[in-house]
Amino acid sequence: MSEPHPTDPAAKRGGTSPQRSVAEVVQRRFTWTALWGARRLRQGLRRAGVPVPRVHTFRRRSPIGTPPGTLISHPEAAPPSIRVIGFSADGFEEMDATVEGLAGFRARWPVVWVDVGGVGHAESVASIGAEFALHRLALEDVMNVHQRPKVEEYASYLFAVARMASLGDRVDTEQISLFLGPSWVLTFQEAQGDCWDPVRDRLRLGKGKIRTGGADYLFYALLDAIIDNFYPLLEEFGARLEQLEEAVIDDPHESLVGVIHGARRDLLALRHALWPMREAVGQLYRDPSKYITDDSRIYLRDAYDHTIQVIDLLENFREMASGLLDVYLSSVSHRMNEVMKVLTIIATIFIPLTFIAGVYGMNFDTSVSRWNMPELHWEYGYPVVMGIMLAIGLSLLGYFRWKRWI
Repeated sequence: MSEPHPTDPAAKRGGTSPQRSVAEVVQRRFTWTALWGARRLRQGLRRAGVPVPRVHTFRRRSPIGTPPGTLISHPEAAPPSIRVIGFSADGFEEMDATVEGLAGFRARWPVVWVDVGGVGHAESVASIGAEFALHRLALEDVMNVHQRPKVEEYASYLFAVARMASLGDRVDTEQISLFLGPSWVLTFQEAQGDCWDPVRDRLRLGKGKIRTGGADYLFYALLDAIIDNFYPLLEEFGARLEQLEEAVIDDPHESLVGVIHGARRDLLALRHALWPMREAVGQLYRDPSKYITDDSRIYLRDAYDHTIQVIDLLENFREMASGLLDVYLSSVSHRMNEVMKVLTIIATIFIPLTFIAGVYGMNFDTSVSRWNMPELHWEYGYPVVMGIMLAIGLSLLGYFRWKRWI
């Protein structure tokens, strides 16, 4: 049984963290600069007419109106890679295989795991489905990789869909299709590369009960690895959100708005993957099935608990990302208020000074009347006026300081 991940990034933010080194701060700043630069590069390429693949895009290969169970190949799809593992309590074999060699390999081992990398080649998917007597509707769901996580039980096997997440420049999710039979597990991936290396290592080394637990325990181990893979991904995403939060507070540049919305879209994609997965795992451990023993059902309950923990962590980050936009607007408003306060203070000081300068700028002829600004002929008239203006300015500054406006 895998243990819940001990590190909770949301909990880390609640405590006091040690002072970061200059190198760490520079590295965090560089990370966000690189991410934002990659985003601007993609936008520039799209404006220039260069096709750039978008993430979070549902891909459906069957045209509207196609009969159910129709398998349509992707135009550029190559035959998939097939990796098979057979094992027993005291034996193990791993090799690359072909569709034609699956029957012989299954006959040699009591439990077999067939891992297929690539779901775009309809002929290969159909041949594998024929070997395991899979329904065409299930195979159609395998090839149309927009499915939400779910569990369906057929007459001779159990079919489950999960989504495996990865974090690069953006969050991306990949559909994983799992079939559980009496003595075999069949998995389909969109492409090679997954989070199942720890499971393979346990099979090779015979650690734990994975070789003696049967096909249903292997099915649980693969599903649990997909769920636990969200822990490090969310940790990394939480670190990026902390960097973004610091950038929003320290230097709320307008380019950060796009980064904030990108983070919210990534979290929404993770939410769409995790919430249905919770329902699917809950269905596996609650509903009785002839393909899952009571012993394995206990482990599925643990996987269900992990799913809830991951969702709680995800919701914390969603709230944090939603609040970042408010923090950005507050930071921008605060900076604007500071600028307006400085300008207002300057204007307030110069209003009386401008009045005095305007009065003595009037062109009255002093020779016509003794009331026409007689102080213009005083010996100390100019120094007195300048002193009065200086005294007014200093008095206003002192008053503003006393009121704590500056």
